Amino acid sequence: MDGRIDVTTLLFLVLAVVIFLKLRSVLGRRTGHEQARYERYKAQQEASQRAKVPAQDKVVTLPRRDREELEPRPAEPAVRTDVEERVKGLAAGNSGLAKGLVDVVRADLSFDPDGFLKGAKAAYEIIVTAFAEGNRKTLKDLLSRDVYDGFSGAIAERESRGEQIDQSFVGIKSADIVEAELKNGIAQLSVKFVSELISATRDKAGEVTAGDPKRIKEVTDIWTFAREVASRNPNWRLIATQAAN
Repeated sequence: MDGRIDVTTLLFLVLAVVIFLKLRSVLGRRTGHEQARYERYKAQQEASQRAKVPAQDKVVTLPRRDREELEPRPAEPAVRTDVEERVKGLAAGNSGLAKGLVDVVRADLSFDPDGFLKGAKAAYEIIVTAFAEGNRKTLKDLLSRDVYDGFSGAIAERESRGEQIDQSFVGIKSADIVEAELKNGIAQLSVKFVSELISATRDKAGEVTAGDPKRIKEVTDIWTFAREVASRNPNWRLIATQAAN
């Protein structure tokens, strides 16, 4: 080298400067935000990896004992047994009555003897009062066709004679199921009612022809109610009556 600048060397230096400037314009300068961008990129990559994890990997299988404790146990047999024992207790040693009640319970698990008796007592008072008043509309909703025809006929005869019944329903002393039967899908329960009434029949002139308007009389009736166990209608109808005194 004699101090002269070689043309080839100069060209390479110029080319190097141009390349450096080109790279600088493309890559840019460090701004101090590179670390933040890297953290965002890293978080995105981790989220992407988690999304690729199969769903079954997130399922926690319970130990067998825990699963057995959480699984519902069928309660129907226990409930049925409890109700059957209760109705047997109502039979008070009467095997025929106990069998009939159990048959009804097995055919209709919604049957509750206590609820039935409560409803039967309410129906008894309504029917006795409606008959005395000659209220056929009320009777028709609670009686079978045959029983309604009998009650309606008795009311018609009374009306033809111009008679009226003055009656006060004092109350029911007792109500007990005495017979039970399930026949062709129809449950039939007979209830013995012991009630107290004040009742007197008056003629056209208002004179008492039967009963006593001042005396409480004890009356015993045996009424039979029926209901189709498969029906959605929960109501029972009176299908037979029998006066015990």
